[in-house]
Amino acid sequence: MKRRFVGLTDTGVVRAANQDSYSIDDPQGRFFIVADGMGGHAGGEEASRIATEQIRAHLETYWDDQNISSDQLLEEAIDKANKCILEDQLQHPERKDMGTTVVVTIFRERPWCAHVGDSRLYRWRKSELEQVTQDHTWVSLAIRSGEISKEQAKIHPWRHVLSQCLGRKDLYKIELQELDFQSGDVILMCSDGLTEEVPDEKIQDFLSECESCEQTAEKLISAAKEAGGSDNITVVLVAAGE
Repeated sequence: MKRRFVGLTDTGVVRAANQDSYSIDDPQGRFFIVADGMGGHAGGEEASRIATEQIRAHLETYWDDQNISSDQLLEEAIDKANKCILEDQLQHPERKDMGTTVVVTIFRERPWCAHVGDSRLYRWRKSELEQVTQDHTWVSLAIRSGEISKEQAKIHPWRHVLSQCLGRKDLYKIELQELDFQSGDVILMCSDGLTEEVPDEKIQDFLSECESCEQTAEKLISAAKEAGGSDNITVVLVAAGE
């Protein structure tokens, strides 16, 4: 199945620096990575950079190893990135609080995705948008347990509190799942700089009006900036063709 894809990132309107990072396997389109760093200016940039570089390097090194399943390959790549961030924290105490979210998609024998944190993966199919990943945040856990509603979560003061991220010794679970990806589908991977500003309904509209991956990515980022652009914004789109 042929794939068209694009990645874009923007500092946004408020932030002075971009702590997001992304990586695309161009031109082959085998894998896609989005990371959203935290822990101060230098720390956030470094954490997301380490994550994308280490995950990419691990995927490239072991991609053709048939003894490693896709889910194992993803888990090992993210675990390696986490260990590298922890090592960097020890070497640079000024970055001891740095961390990053990450979401990764690979197209090997079957498409798989993995994520840690609140960077998301959506699937658009036949004009309907579905959030495939579940945020690793306090409010997401509270919604699932029935403590708060989705409406309350949108304005909750703890909505940005992560339950896990890379750069922590207690990383206890990397979410892994096989993806159902069919001709005509579009995958959107993004940092929360998009989803905090642009509701799912509007994201769905932009994807439904998709003329090209490039134009749609640009429109999504522009919409987030027009809505406030309070955070860095990163968008990766992967469209399945014939």
